[in-house]
Amino acid sequence: MNITNIKKLLIIILLTLQGIFSAQASYLFIPMDMDQSNHLKAYGIAYYAVAHQIDMSWLLNYRGGSFMCAYNSDVENECVVRGVSYQVIADLAAQQILNEIAAVENNMNEIRLTKEPKIAVYSPKNKLPWDDAVTLVLTYAEIPYTVIYDEEVIHGELPKYDWLHLHHEDFTGQYGKFWAHYRSAQWYVLDVQENESRAAQLGFAKVSDMKLAVAKGIRNFVAGGGYLFAMCSGPDSFDIALAADGVDICDVMFDGDPMDPQAQSKLNYDNCFAFTDFKIETNPYVYEVSDIDVDPTTHLTNKSNDFFTLFEFSAKWDPVPTMLCQNHMSVIPGFMGQTTAFRKDLIKPTVTIMGETQLFNEARYIHGEFGQGTWTFYSGHDPEDYQHLINDPATNLDLFPNSAGYRLILNNVLFPAAKKQEQKT
Repeated sequence: MNITNIKKLLIIILLTLQGIFSAQASYLFIPMDMDQSNHLKAYGIAYYAVAHQIDMSWLLNYRGGSFMCAYNSDVENECVVRGVSYQVIADLAAQQILNEIAAVENNMNEIRLTKEPKIAVYSPKNKLPWDDAVTLVLTYAEIPYTVIYDEEVIHGELPKYDWLHLHHEDFTGQYGKFWAHYRSAQWYVLDVQENESRAAQLGFAKVSDMKLAVAKGIRNFVAGGGYLFAMCSGPDSFDIALAADGVDICDVMFDGDPMDPQAQSKLNYDNCFAFTDFKIETNPYVYEVSDIDVDPTTHLTNKSNDFFTLFEFSAKWDPVPTMLCQNHMSVIPGFMGQTTAFRKDLIKPTVTIMGETQLFNEARYIHGEFGQGTWTFYSGHDPEDYQHLINDPATNLDLFPNSAGYRLILNNVLFPAAKKQEQKT
């Protein structure tokens, strides 16, 4: 055999081996345990795949909630560009993973992500001196979202979206109770002016009336099948606004007239998603809207012991809370906020507590259903900034690509696509 023929034979052998390897290595596996270099951007890869009509499997409780899809060069390229760890594996290896997950004795499940969630963030258009963890991580993970605010909700645009996040907000119309310390600050004065102007343009006599109408619009969104996520002051002020429907709980410095002296006794807790039997804080000098939030000084004096633990749910029987708790860590560092944590004795018995702090006997991460939709409330302001203060710089997530606290936010972002599939099966 001459040299030319030998070269041809070698080329044929190499092409044959490459073909065999390509046929076998036909899945992309994205680990989400400690082997993942960038957990947060990995969610963006899962979203990218679904947005491009590439079904992605979410492997619940398998190596930290890993992702897997049929091999696709575009998805692989995105992993490389975004710095996300992945493996190209053969059909047999993928099937072995799925067999392990399907075994009755293993608390695991495969959930298919098949529909791109349309994401909205309820956030003011004017600049305020604090950032928002959800918009930070959505941007970092390269997951697209649309910013909406009072106008869009009042005009009935929420049904365009699957998932809604409530930015750091006070739905009671008391501007976060910042009046006592910041009433002379330019940002506070401008925020009041813009809210009052917007309320008038939308036909409301008071900002509190506008915010109540917005809260009702969001409640209807959830009842119709929407997915709501809120952090920090969003959860408790949302429920308080609904409970105070028809009751003036704002003092004169917030809405121009005194509050109803019988306001507390007129609250209707049946209107609330999560909380019950709470007491509203009527003192305008106190930086709280109710007693739902725990005493923040307790956390400040116990910072080194401030952690909360995620519950372990049955992946096969309770896939929804299991999805929302996927992580490479089960114990998450705590972090403060305008609402730092939820008092457990004020949470309705129908609510699922997904994360709690044993030391303080409080809940940090809760979930429930309302109508055809669901809601998830997460306390604290920024998972990687223990005590975020007014005018503090935004967190640089390049420094925290493996943040377990931020992962909980992104679990919720993918949840609509996953739950739609879960309902079909």
